[in-house]
Amino acid sequence: MRYIFVHGLGQNSSSWEKTISYLGETNKILRPNLFELLQDKEPTYNNLYLAFTEYVDKISEPVVIIGLSLGAVLALNFTIDHPHRVRSLVLIAPQYKMPKFLLTVQYNIFKFIPDSSFRKLGSNKDVFILLTKSMVELDFSEDVKRILCHTLVLCGNQDKANKRASERLARRIPKAKFREIEGAGHELNKDTPEKLASVLVEFLW
Repeated sequence: MRYIFVHGLGQNSSSWEKTISYLGETNKILRPNLFELLQDKEPTYNNLYLAFTEYVDKISEPVVIIGLSLGAVLALNFTIDHPHRVRSLVLIAPQYKMPKFLLTVQYNIFKFIPDSSFRKLGSNKDVFILLTKSMVELDFSEDVKRILCHTLVLCGNQDKANKRASERLARRIPKAKFREIEGAGHELNKDTPEKLASVLVEFLW
C-alpha cells in the first residue's frame, strides 16, 4: 500500500511536512510536486491530470490518495477513471463542480501577486493563471456517484468557500463520511497539521 499526499494550488510537496511528521510509519508515503510532474508541458488541468495519472501508474501497489483542494480534484478524477487502483480516499476542501465565480476571482487575484511569490513554489504567475482558467468547466457531479471506496471528506470550519461543497460531495459518494475540523481554514495541512494527522491515522491506519 502506498499513501499519496497531493498538495493544493499555492502549495508544493513540502506543505505536507508537518502533517507527515505526526504520522507513525512514513516509508510508504509519497508526496509529488505537481509542477515538477508537468515538466515542459503546457500548464493546463488536462496536462496536469495526465501527468499525475502517469505518476500513479508507475506504482504497482494499491494506493490511498490524500488530496487538498487542487489535489482533491485530481484525486477525485483519478478515482473515477481508475476505481480499481484506489483503496481509500481522503478529500480535503474539495470541489466537484468548479465554482466559476470563485475561480475567476482567484486568477484575477493572482495577477496582482508578485511573480517572486509563485517562484518560491517552483512555478510562475502565468502557470497559476492558466491552470486556474483551464479548470473552470470541470464537473464531476454525476461521476462521483460511481466512487465505491471508503472516502473521508474533510473541511475546516472556517473554510466558508468550500464547506458546503464538501458536505454535498460526501452525500454524493456512497461510502463517504464528512468531518469538519475545528479551528482550521482552507489549508488543513498548514493550519492544524497535528489534528489532521490524528484524523488520518484514525481513518487510514
